[in-house]
Amino acid sequence: MGPIMLAFALAVLAWLLVVGDLVRRHRPVWHWYVAGYPVAACRVLFTWRRVSVLNDLSVSKLPARTLVGHLMVKGDPVRPVAPRSSFPRATRMGLTVTVRLHAGQTPATYMRAAEALVHAWRVHAVRVTSPERGVVLLTAMASDPLERPGLASAPAELLSALIGALESGGAWVMNLRLVPHWLITGATRSGKSTLLARLITQLASQPVALVGIDCKGGMELGLFAGRLSALATCRREAVAVLSALVVDMQDRMSACRAAGVRSIWELPEKLRPIPVVVIVDEIAELYLSDGTRESKAETEQCSTLLLRLGQLGAALGLHLVVAGQRVGSDLGPGVTALRAQLGGRICHRVNDPGTAEMTLGDLNKDAVAVAQTITAEEQGVAVCTGPEGGWSRARSHLTPTEEAVSTARKYSGMTPGLPAVDRALAALEGDVK
Repeated sequence: MGPIMLAFALAVLAWLLVVGDLVRRHRPVWHWYVAGYPVAACRVLFTWRRVSVLNDLSVSKLPARTLVGHLMVKGDPVRPVAPRSSFPRATRMGLTVTVRLHAGQTPATYMRAAEALVHAWRVHAVRVTSPERGVVLLTAMASDPLERPGLASAPAELLSALIGALESGGAWVMNLRLVPHWLITGATRSGKSTLLARLITQLASQPVALVGIDCKGGMELGLFAGRLSALATCRREAVAVLSALVVDMQDRMSACRAAGVRSIWELPEKLRPIPVVVIVDEIAELYLSDGTRESKAETEQCSTLLLRLGQLGAALGLHLVVAGQRVGSDLGPGVTALRAQLGGRICHRVNDPGTAEMTLGDLNKDAVAVAQTITAEEQGVAVCTGPEGGWSRARSHLTPTEEAVSTARKYSGMTPGLPAVDRALAALEGDVK
């Protein structure tokens, strides 16, 4: 019976290994709940005190100096006490632990210990957030959720674009009604152009006017010219387009004032002007000057006009999406002033820490550090801000150029006219001739 039982046990074990591997590959969430989570939860419980002591998360209830009789005895703190933590709670592909801070502790201490927690718990990453004062939430992810993100879904709304998936598994949505202006940064081949193509694809079927400003001769946005109400391919054309939009903005102000409302969304639908989304590819081309008087004048005009649209356009249905490989204060004070108006931020892999700091630094320092860890292999991965002020890693859905161009052509019949912009470009063309 002994050999038979051994053979049977080995057969069962082999069957479990094969089935477990199939479940892990085809149903990773099921595999995590059944096999991964129990093991990870045990690691968290068994290593918590040791990790806390080694990474200065614990404190001593006794002072380092103790009075014994008439002598002051100095030594190491006695009996370090680990912070009180909750039982690990399972999520779809990870777990969360809520920790009560000791008096005097800050979340920064736990952020510095995040890498140690990753190795102790043998997980992909640990994110540290503070949902309320005196509490930190440790979110551990068993694997990289953005390595093969599923196609997320979100309800279709005007001026809302489904961009991709968040690290949490939710949908990554750019809602211009909630966050009217956006800044997108990323080095070459980081996924910035793909994200812009995805944005245009999502907005193409909506009743909105898309205006492109691509001073690289229109190489990027020119592919979608059929769905663009206007396209500026040089700085001189950009000045004309932006000037016409500022005039249109003043007309919208007059309409709102006459109706006694504070935004176009309060106007009757028949009187409501069409929303306009201005997409700027490579913002540096608008701010860099060759030193000539004409070039400096155009740069100052672009800076002033973009800032006016950013300051006043949100309630009037004029939205900015500004993208660039590099955004820094060396481009001039106008860039810093414009950045303050761009509440939505998306930072892909960048070549210099200054761009990550310029994109996310005024919102969250931790987001800056995470953005700088994005590797060249993680195309499409970015750190983005949310409508409530938080941040998350995310990955845009891959939108091939052919698909984006095809979508733009498909909805080219929906392209609304912008008479003021058309007249400005026509006048400029006449001056050139």
